[in-house]
Amino acid sequence: MNGLKRILGIVWMLMAPSLVGFMLWSAADKIGAASAATKSNTTLQWVIILAIFIPVCIGLLIFGYYSFKGEYDHLPENSSEI
Repeated sequence: MNGLKRILGIVWMLMAPSLVGFMLWSAADKIGAASAATKSNTTLQWVIILAIFIPVCIGLLIFGYYSFKGEYDHLPENSSEI
C-alpha cells in the first residue's frame, strides 16, 4: 500500500503542472476566440477560474510531494498518536 501511495504521489506531482498548463492554454484559446463585445467578460471569467484552480493545483503538487517522500506511510489510528 505504501508503494501505491508513492506511485500516486508521482502521478499527482506530474498532473498538477500539466493541469495548470492546460488551463492556461484553454484560457488563451477561449479569450482569443471571443468577439470584441464579449472579450472582457471572457477574460474576467478565466481570471477567476485561474485564481481559484492554480492554488488547488499547487496544493496537489505539495500533497504529491509529501506522499512520494513517505510522510503518509504511517497514519495515526487514535488521538494519542497525533
